[in-house]
Amino acid sequence: MNIKKAFETNKKTWEQKVAIHAQSDFYFLEEFKKGKSSLNLFELEALGDVSGKSMLHLQCHFGQDTLSWSRMGATCTGVDISEEGVKLAQSLNKELQLDANFVCCNVLETSQHISETFDIVFTSYGTIGWLPDLKPWAQMIAERLKPGGVFYIVEFHPIPWMFDYTVSPPKLTYGYQQKEAIYEEYQGTYANTNSKMISKEYGWNHSLGEVITCLATAGLTIEFLREHAVSPYAIFPNLEKNAEGLFEMSGGLYPLLFEIKAIKK
Repeated sequence: MNIKKAFETNKKTWEQKVAIHAQSDFYFLEEFKKGKSSLNLFELEALGDVSGKSMLHLQCHFGQDTLSWSRMGATCTGVDISEEGVKLAQSLNKELQLDANFVCCNVLETSQHISETFDIVFTSYGTIGWLPDLKPWAQMIAERLKPGGVFYIVEFHPIPWMFDYTVSPPKLTYGYQQKEAIYEEYQGTYANTNSKMISKEYGWNHSLGEVITCLATAGLTIEFLREHAVSPYAIFPNLEKNAEGLFEMSGGLYPLLFEIKAIKK
């Protein structure tokens, strides 16, 4: 597997996604500009009051979550591989008169571009699946955290990623601990399935054991691991909206999300 080629392919796809996503209902950009937060209850509950804290947001796309944390009083730096994403994030930061900073780089190379350490490192919803190896990712997180700093991830569970969603009905195809890259090519994006763009993507499935072990090996102490049968986003087929406004699978056969909070001692 040519990892460099995979990253280049993914970057090209994300460069195309930015403009499409910015115009989509999924990202509600006009409402966001008027003050609506893009953050969900899981991360808000886990991190609490971030006022006065420094935060590094990994794989921030075009910065809505970064800027939402900034509105709550955090001093934020967002990192993303997409030049178009960072460009839009910087434009929104200026338009909204916030003080966030954005850096364009491969997330695994963050420490080559940022030397500062942070109170919080944050990442969420569809991030680690773009990475072939979590060991350098976890090591980078440890490098960028202050002593006593918090790492928090809320992410889609690896079990739903075992299915191939390019066919209907979805087919159980990929391994829970699969090491080989998963390549998919399809029309549209999760934010606009009617778009005519062709998404070409390499991804990797990471088990919970792998995530926890990599973070612990990097020197972080796990505070909790939580699994949830609900998702704030209906990105998987046949989910139903519940009374709390979250999406769940009929029968709840497996989790859709997990959260990990870890501390650098």
